[in-house]
Amino acid sequence: MQPHFHFGLHPEHGVVARATAAITPHLADWYLQHEQFEPVPGRPDLYWLTHPDQDLRRRARQTVHDLRGHGFTVHADLSLDPAVTAAPPRPAQTNYLAERRARIAQAASARSPQHRVGVGPQVISPAMPAAVTRSSAVARTR
Repeated sequence: MQPHFHFGLHPEHGVVARATAAITPHLADWYLQHEQFEPVPGRPDLYWLTHPDQDLRRRARQTVHDLRGHGFTVHADLSLDPAVTAAPPRPAQTNYLAERRARIAQAASARSPQHRVGVGPQVISPAMPAAVTRSSAVARTR
């Protein structure tokens, strides 16, 4: 089966894509522009990835992956094929929940700066209305 798209590295334009005859030109144009490719001036059949300073290879591998996910057959250079190349190393993610719990536990074990040292909390009982006090005294005498 003939591939729908070809992806490769061009010495002048960076990452480029070309649609084949297996896909209609307007559909190929829509998909490639949706994936941030734009036509190369003077070469209407060739598209280059916009913003060449923003991680070209990762974005090209993602485009190849996305197009394959839509059911298209894609031929790509080895360095741009996510099925062949390993993904770039990602920064190690820490366990944010464990860190948050540790911070909460540390804050709970520390003395609050709002309370003076050596002075316990003062408990003030609420004032009871006179009617409640009389009725409870009457109930005790019965």
